[in-house]
Amino acid sequence: MAQNPNLIQIRELKDTISQLNETISLLNKSLQESQKREALMQEQIEYLTKKLFGKSSEKKVSNPNQLCLFDEAENEADPDAGEPDEVIEIQTHTRKAKKTNKDKYANLPVRDVVLEIPESERVCPQCGGQLEEIGKELVREEITYIPAQMEIVRYYTVSYACKPCCKAETGFEKGVIIKTKAPAPLIPHSPASAPSVAWVMYQKYNNAMPLYRIEKDWMTQHGVSLSRATLANWIIYCADHYLKPLYEFFHRELIKRKFLMADETRIQVLKEPERNPETTSFMWLYRTGEDGGSPIIIYKYTQTRAKYNAEEFLNGFEGYLETDGYQGYNDLPKIKRCCCWAHIRRAFIDAIPKGQEKSLDEPAVQAVEYCDKLFEYERISKEKNHTFEERKEYRLKKEKPVIDAFWNWLDKQNPVKNSRLDKAIKYTLNRKTLLETYLEDGRCSLSNNLSENAIRPFTVGRKNWLFADSVKGAESSSICYTMIEMAKANGLNPFAYLNFILTNHPSENPSDEELAFLAPWSDLVQKQCK
Repeated sequence: MAQNPNLIQIRELKDTISQLNETISLLNKSLQESQKREALMQEQIEYLTKKLFGKSSEKKVSNPNQLCLFDEAENEADPDAGEPDEVIEIQTHTRKAKKTNKDKYANLPVRDVVLEIPESERVCPQCGGQLEEIGKELVREEITYIPAQMEIVRYYTVSYACKPCCKAETGFEKGVIIKTKAPAPLIPHSPASAPSVAWVMYQKYNNAMPLYRIEKDWMTQHGVSLSRATLANWIIYCADHYLKPLYEFFHRELIKRKFLMADETRIQVLKEPERNPETTSFMWLYRTGEDGGSPIIIYKYTQTRAKYNAEEFLNGFEGYLETDGYQGYNDLPKIKRCCCWAHIRRAFIDAIPKGQEKSLDEPAVQAVEYCDKLFEYERISKEKNHTFEERKEYRLKKEKPVIDAFWNWLDKQNPVKNSRLDKAIKYTLNRKTLLETYLEDGRCSLSNNLSENAIRPFTVGRKNWLFADSVKGAESSSICYTMIEMAKANGLNPFAYLNFILTNHPSENPSDEELAFLAPWSDLVQKQCK
C-alpha cells in the first residue's frame, strides 16, 4: 500500500526540526562554554592588570556608609546612651599630636652654634658704652650630614732592649730585646678591617647595593680603587670564618623553641655543580614566632625546594610551625603545622571582580569580611595585652564561631569552575584543618606575616643584584642576611652589630658561652650596638 506523501513530508519535517533543535542545543552549549572561557580570560586580564598597575597594599579602605557582615548592632550600640531628646550633639574626633623636631631628631647629637657679635664691635651706637649679653634665642635647627671618611691605619711594632745587657763588647745579639706583638689581620695579606668589611656587608645586604655600585662609590667618593672581586672575597672570607659559627649557634637556639615560622623565595645561582645557570634555587627563611622570647631569624640557601630541605633544617625541632600553603611543610616529624590566614584573605582579594571591591553582594568580598573579623579580634587581644592562656580562651570564644560560620558559608558557594573564586575556595578547603591549628595555643600566630616581612629585604635586594655567582656566594649571603635581620629584630644598628662581631670575632672552636657573648640579646651587645 502506497504511503501518503503528506505523511512522508511531515515525518521528514519532524526529523529536520529534531536535528535543528539538537544543533541549536549544541550551539547554545558551545556558546555558554565560550562565554565562560571569555569570562575567565577577562577575569585573568583584570587580575594581571591589577597586579601590574594596581596598588600592592592589601589594606581595606573603610567605608562608614557600608554595613558590616558582623556585629552591626553590637558595634553601633552604646549602653550609656539614653533616649533621644531635642538636644543635638556634634560628635567630636581626636587628632594625633603633631610630631615636633625634638621627637624626630631625638637620637641625633646636638651642636650649638651661637652667633655672637665680635667683642670689638660690642659698642652702643648711642652712648658708646660696652654691650653686655642679656640672652640668646633659638632661631632654627638644621640637619647636617657628615660624609663617611676613610683612612689608612699603619701598625708599627716597637723593639725594646736592656741597655746594661747590651754592652758595647757583646752587642745587641746577646742582649735582651722585647718586641711588641701586632694584632692579627682580619684577612691575611689584605688591607681589610672590621669597619670596612662591615660597611660593605651593610651596603649590600641592608641597603641592597650591588658590589659594582659600592666599587664605583668608593672610587668617586674616597678615591679608593678596590675591585668588586676583592669586596666579594672580603664578604665570603669573613662570613665563613667569623660569622658562620654564630650563624650555627643561632640555628641551635632556634630549634629549641616551640613556635616557629617559615617562608621561601627564589634565587638564581650561576655556578652550581651539574646545574644550568638558569635553574632556580631557593632561599628559605626560618624565624621564631610570637612566643615572647628574643627573636631569631635565619636564612638558608638550598638548590631545590624539596621537602627534605625543611626536614633537615628543622631536625630536632618539636612544636608548631606557621607557614603559607606550600605542601612541602606537610607531615614533618614532631611538628604541628599552622596555616596562614593572610594568604586565605589574599586569595579572596584576588578573586574580587573589578569595581566590586565594596559590594557585599559579591561572595569574594564576603569571604574577606570573615578574614577581617579574625584579624580584628587578634588586634583587640594584643591591645588588651592578653596572656597566652587568655588569648587562647579569647580566640575560642570570639574567633572559633567566625571560623565555623566561614566553613558553613564556603559549603554553600557554587562558583564558576576554574574561576579565581573557585580556586580561592579550593585553596581554603584543602587547608581547613591546618587553618584551625592556631586555636590550640595562644603563642601560635594567625598569619605568617612576620616571616614574610623578614624575607622581604632579600627579595628587594634580589631586584638589584639579580643573582649569586657561586654556591659559596649564596651561602655567604644567607649568613650576612641573617646577621642583618637579627640585628634589626633585636633593636640594634646593623652596621654597628656587624662591626662588633668582626672586631670581637669568636675563636677557632668557640663554645656556646663564647657565642652567646656575641648574640644580639646579650647585655654588652645591647649596650654598644643599640
